[in-house]
Amino acid sequence: MTTEPATLIEQPQEAPAAPVRAPSFRGFLFAWFGQVVSTLGSGLTSFALGVWLFQRSHSTTQWTLLVFSYSFATVLTLPFAGALVDRWDRRIVLLLSNLGAATGSLLLAGLAWSGRLEPWEAYAAAMITASFNSFQMPAFNATVPLLVPKDQLGRAAGLTQLGMAIPGILGPILAGVLVVAIKLRGILLVDIVSFAFALFTLLVVRFPKVPQSAESRAARGSLGREISFGWKYLRERPGLMALLYTFAGVNFCLGMVQAVLPPMILGFSSPTALGTVLMVAGLGMAAGAIVMSVWGGPKRRVRGMFLFLSFVAALLFLAGFKPSVPLVGAAAFLFMFCFPIINGCGAAIWQRKIAPDVLGRTFSLQRVIATAGLPVAALLAGPLAEYVFGPLLVPGGALASSLGRVIGVGTGRGTALLFILLAVLTYVALALGWSNPRLRNVEDELPDAIPG
Repeated sequence: MTTEPATLIEQPQEAPAAPVRAPSFRGFLFAWFGQVVSTLGSGLTSFALGVWLFQRSHSTTQWTLLVFSYSFATVLTLPFAGALVDRWDRRIVLLLSNLGAATGSLLLAGLAWSGRLEPWEAYAAAMITASFNSFQMPAFNATVPLLVPKDQLGRAAGLTQLGMAIPGILGPILAGVLVVAIKLRGILLVDIVSFAFALFTLLVVRFPKVPQSAESRAARGSLGREISFGWKYLRERPGLMALLYTFAGVNFCLGMVQAVLPPMILGFSSPTALGTVLMVAGLGMAAGAIVMSVWGGPKRRVRGMFLFLSFVAALLFLAGFKPSVPLVGAAAFLFMFCFPIINGCGAAIWQRKIAPDVLGRTFSLQRVIATAGLPVAALLAGPLAEYVFGPLLVPGGALASSLGRVIGVGTGRGTALLFILLAVLTYVALALGWSNPRLRNVEDELPDAIPG
C-alpha cells in the first residue's frame, strides 16, 4: 500500500475562528438517550415485520429480503448522507432523519390498521426507514466533539456503543413479548412514539455551530465534489487510511465468524443453547460499553485497539478447540465485551483528528469501507464451512486422524477449523497494520482538529 508524503500530515490545520466546546456532558446525555429510544423503537418494528412476513408466507426468503432491503438502502445512502451532514445544520439533519423514519412507520401503521399491508410495501417502507436512519449515525457521531470536552470523547464513544448494544439486547426480548400482546399494529405505534421522544430531545438540546475549516470551505461545490473531498481528506492522512484498511481486513474475518457461529453451535448443541450464547454475547457488549463509558479507554488508543483485537483473535482459537457451550459462551461474552472498547477508541481518534465540518463525510466513508466486505464474507463463509472444511473433519476425513484428535470430529468441527484459520488471518491483518509507522504514530503525528 502506498502512502502520501509525511508533510501532508505534519502541516497543522487551520484553527476554527472561535473555540467551541460544551460546558458539560448533560446535553450529550439527553440527545444520546433520545437516539437510543428511537433506535430501540426501530428495532422493535424490524423484528415485528420479519415475524409478520414469516407467519404470513412461511418463507425464509421473504425474511432475508427484508434484511436485504435495510442493508441495501443503508449502503446506497451513506456516502450522500455524510456529505449532506457536513452541509446542513446537524440538529436539522437529525430532526429530518427521525421525521423521515417516522414517516415510514406511519405508512406501515396505516396499511397494517387497514388490513392492506403487503410484503412489497413492507420492503419499500424498510428502505425508506433505512435511508433516513443512515443519516443518523454520521450526524450524531459528527456532533459529539461539539457537545463534549475533548478529554471526554472516550466516555462519549463508550456511551454511543452502549446505545447500540441496548437495542440489540432489549429489542428481541421486548419484541418477542409485544408481537404477541399488541401485534405489528401496536408495535408500529410504539415506534412512532419513540420517534416523537427523540424529536423532543433534539429540540431541547442546544447544538453548537460547526466551525468551518479552510480545507472544507475550499471544497464546496456539487454534492459529488464534496463526497470526493471526504475521500481526498482521508488519503492525505495516511495514518487514518492505514487504520481504516486494517479494520476492513479484520472486519472481513470477523464477518465470516459471525456468519458461521450459529451453525457451528447447532452442530453440537440445541437451538436453546444457541439463543443462550447470543444473549450472553449481547450482555458482553453491554458490559464492555459500560466499562468504556466509565473508563474512557486507554490513553494510547491505537495500542489499546490492537491489544484488544489481539485478545479477540485469541478467543477465536479458544472457541474453535472444543465443542462446549460454556466455552463458546464465555468466549462470546469476552469477544463482544472487547468491541465497544475497540470501536470507542477508533471513534475517539476519528473525532479528535478530523475537522468537525468533515466528520459526516469521513464517518460515512469509514463505515462503507469497513463494512463493504461483510456481505462477501457472509456469502463465502457458508460454502467454505460446509464444502471445504467440513469434509476434512468428518469421520474418515482427511484430517480426522490428525487435527481431529485435537479439536474433535463430526458436525461443526470443520467450522471450528475455519474459526482457527480466521484467527490466524486476523493476526496477519493486525501485524500488517502495526508494521505501518504512520498508523502506529497517528495520535502523535496528526494534529488535533478540535480545540481544548
